Amino acid sequence: MDDVKKDDRILAIAKRIKDLRIENGYTSYEKFAIKHDFQGKQYWRLEEGHDFKVSTLLRIVDAHNLSLEDFFKGVK
Repeated sequence: MDDVKKDDRILAIAKRIKDLRIENGYTSYEKFAIKHDFQGKQYWRLEEGHDFKVSTLLRIVDAHNLSLEDFFKGVK
């Protein structure tokens, strides 16, 4: 069990990633992951707020055809 508190900023980014997936009609993270060439577990970890590389964030932004600016406008 992970007893370390996750950074609220990372959790906000994770929420944005999940919200974008759902807004784009993907009710299953697994289907989104397959369609956009992510490993299912890797993508699940993104939505759960595990730390990840900036290059992974860029892949998410590209998959949704967003700019970084537009992506971060939705992070609250």
